[in-house]
Amino acid sequence: MDYFYRNNNIYFKQDDFTLCETLDCGQAFRWQLIGTDTYQGFNSSNPLTISKQNDCFVLYNTSEEDFLNIWCDYFDLKTDYKMLKSKFSGDETLKAACNFAPGIRLLRQDKWEALCSFIISQNNNIPRIKGIINRLCEMYGKKTDFGYAFPLAETLAGLKQGDLAPIRAGFRERYILDAAKKVALGEIDLENIATLPCDDARKELMKICGVGIKVADCTLLYGMYRIEFFPVDVWIKRVLEQYYPCGLPDCIKGYEGIAQQFLFHYIRNL
Repeated sequence: MDYFYRNNNIYFKQDDFTLCETLDCGQAFRWQLIGTDTYQGFNSSNPLTISKQNDCFVLYNTSEEDFLNIWCDYFDLKTDYKMLKSKFSGDETLKAACNFAPGIRLLRQDKWEALCSFIISQNNNIPRIKGIINRLCEMYGKKTDFGYAFPLAETLAGLKQGDLAPIRAGFRERYILDAAKKVALGEIDLENIATLPCDDARKELMKICGVGIKVADCTLLYGMYRIEFFPVDVWIKRVLEQYYPCGLPDCIKGYEGIAQQFLFHYIRNL
């Protein structure tokens, strides 16, 4: 990948990557549009401002070390999405989905943040999910140059029922606290779960109160880059019923989760 460092900023070129399609497609909840093709947000405790200027992406106030060790992975810059979209285009629905938003990339998010975020996402819409997460970070996250980092599981594990009432998470508060306690105590080992076979990984996550198949699969896909998982929510259920009543196409095998993100964004905006 071509990049250069100048005045504390990183500049790089990348095909098959669009900020709005990647950061506003429902897979992450901590990015805000602050200007023309400019976003501000977080990867766990790491804040970033990123923009597209002509044919270059700019990461502001970012060292080469952080770019190579944090943001390259987070934005999945080493994956060949041109190849994947060509592969997916063997199916007409997926071809349309890829053409609709060709700049989507799957974000490699922090494991704990993904688990907690998708617990909050249950029976919820994206603006409300973002609001709950922002309030959670403001109350218990570490203050940064802008905004607040995502709170550690160990921080939330010390809370009791009712302490999270101000974030207005409703019934999800109990699930957040149970997840935090189990992760902080090591009863749920997210690093180990990331390496387990599919069924075992899902079963481990479902030991957390309120975590069902959908939240477990989202955690595995978005927080652990287990791209063989294909989370099914109300939107994807419609996709399956309308376009794939006989099952998913063979062209997505091994990349089901990435294909899911194209389909999810497509059907939600159709």
